[in-house]
Amino acid sequence: MNVVLIEDEDRTARQLVRLLKKYEPSINILAQLPSVSETVAWFKDHPLPDLAFMDIHLEDGLVFNVFEQLQLRLPIIFTTAYDEYMLKAFKVNSIDYLLKPIDYDELVAALDKFKAVRNSSTTPDLNTLLQLLQKPQTVGFKERFMISLGTKIHSVEVSDIAYFYTEEKATFLVNKAGQFMPLEYSLDQLLGLLNPSLFFRVNRQFLVARPAIQAIHTYSAGKLKLNLQPSAKEDVFVSLSRLSEFKDWLGR
Repeated sequence: MNVVLIEDEDRTARQLVRLLKKYEPSINILAQLPSVSETVAWFKDHPLPDLAFMDIHLEDGLVFNVFEQLQLRLPIIFTTAYDEYMLKAFKVNSIDYLLKPIDYDELVAALDKFKAVRNSSTTPDLNTLLQLLQKPQTVGFKERFMISLGTKIHSVEVSDIAYFYTEEKATFLVNKAGQFMPLEYSLDQLLGLLNPSLFFRVNRQFLVARPAIQAIHTYSAGKLKLNLQPSAKEDVFVSLSRLSEFKDWLGR
């Protein structure tokens, strides 16, 4: 089976490759593509794979922009920390929609489903999906992180966290007191663990809590710069691809 990964988080991509190889060692990963532009360029120059795994938020925008530029006809399994795009995903040949962090059993079910429909004209049932979305959902969000620092283990309440950020492929937690602590999670994985009404990923490097935003400065072309408390080591801008969602999130 030839597979393409469309994913901008290297750590998440490595984890997915490991799970795929566990499922079927013969799976061939043709490419990992981190952006809309690279995905479009790759598909223009290569034959279609058997299956594509697609994250929704990429380096330069939403993966649905790919479908606005190309007529892709291949099975897709979406892997993302966001569930608000589920309906749109099922309208573009989606076999399944896996929320991060990816559970191996759910991945197995999605791949088995792909094999079952590969040679048929079966399409996802949007009415069933709508009924699923309308059912009450009980979501347990993470309340604390246990962090090892030297020989000590610290318990950090989520309510005491100002923001998370990545640096040189490592993830750090910053609490309200300005302490920096390393985490064994990627930002994508954290998005699946935290209450989305309280935390928002403003760009590829920063996932911020609402109370940490002390001021917002507007630049030309609608670019937004955030003043965080405690202060970040670098300027924090809202990614243009997430600007509209960020404004909606602030207004909730």
